[in-house]
Amino acid sequence: MRDLDITFEETPWELTLQTLHRGDRLSAARFLTLMEGENEQAVEDALQDLEDRQIGLDVSDLPRPAGTGEAALRLRREAELAQKGDFLTALGENDPLRLYLEELTDIPACADIRVLAEECARGDASARERLLNASLSRAVELARGMTGRGVLLLDLIQEASLGLWQAIAGYTGGDFEQISDWWMNQSMAKVITLQARANGVGAKLRQTMEDYRAVDERLLVELGRNPTLEEIAEQLHMPPEEAAAVEQMLENARQMDKVAEASQPKEQEDPEDAQAVEDTAYFQMRQRIQELLAVLPEADAKLLTLRFGLEGGLPLSPEDTGRKLGLTPEEVVTKEAAALARLRNE
Repeated sequence: MRDLDITFEETPWELTLQTLHRGDRLSAARFLTLMEGENEQAVEDALQDLEDRQIGLDVSDLPRPAGTGEAALRLRREAELAQKGDFLTALGENDPLRLYLEELTDIPACADIRVLAEECARGDASARERLLNASLSRAVELARGMTGRGVLLLDLIQEASLGLWQAIAGYTGGDFEQISDWWMNQSMAKVITLQARANGVGAKLRQTMEDYRAVDERLLVELGRNPTLEEIAEQLHMPPEEAAAVEQMLENARQMDKVAEASQPKEQEDPEDAQAVEDTAYFQMRQRIQELLAVLPEADAKLLTLRFGLEGGLPLSPEDTGRKLGLTPEEVVTKEAAALARLRNE
């Protein structure tokens, strides 16, 4: 019996993971779009892959949740209080967050974290709890920086504390503060990303990026030039800052796709077949260009041919084109715009 040669194509997530290395950071928005449609186990496995490879999740490009419900109002209030730095006096006496912070203030803060970390690395079990207590204030500080991203501050503190314990349990040496910061931030980023996924952010981001790309392409044709960020934002009915974030997500996705594509082995191609395809494509392109130019007056067709190098030469500047046609650079620019406008109408 012949052995069956069965191969499975790698998923977009697997291709992306191959481009990442220890110490890199992956956009949470990119992660959600890659994992859209995957089941919960696949998402958990992907997050574990990042953790195992020490690849951080960057949640800065996730949209902040909007809403008018009680939870949304609490999130916004916590974000405001985090900026002011005053939780104890602003929260009610029986507020769980206030009660926890009050307990934290009773923990002595005189321990030397570096000394405790060295004791942990030598296997001193009693030093672990002391190091945990001494580092909890840092967990709160990092959690406050994550407020307003869809997860309540008390939950963020809990996640940061779990990450802190992971750092302590696995510590064998090195810069403990840097290591523990990574684990705390990663633990919080995971829960924020999972919450965003539960809110359908992945699908919304993908649709937003598709809308951005469609508007960009449409305006390029309509205007005859690359549209500005403000023009795209106006068409999408969003602030320029939000459009800039979408543009950055698209650019990040393009860069990762390029790296993933470059890392894949290329199949051997028959040179003659490749040349035939290239010749056919080139012929079709040339034919289409000639059809477009045929609707223009001869002078305008010549001007566009020189400006864009349509006969195989290099594109010329307005100054060089003007010298060849006996026009000023300003006249070249004006005639070029009119010719392109007529082509768009055609």
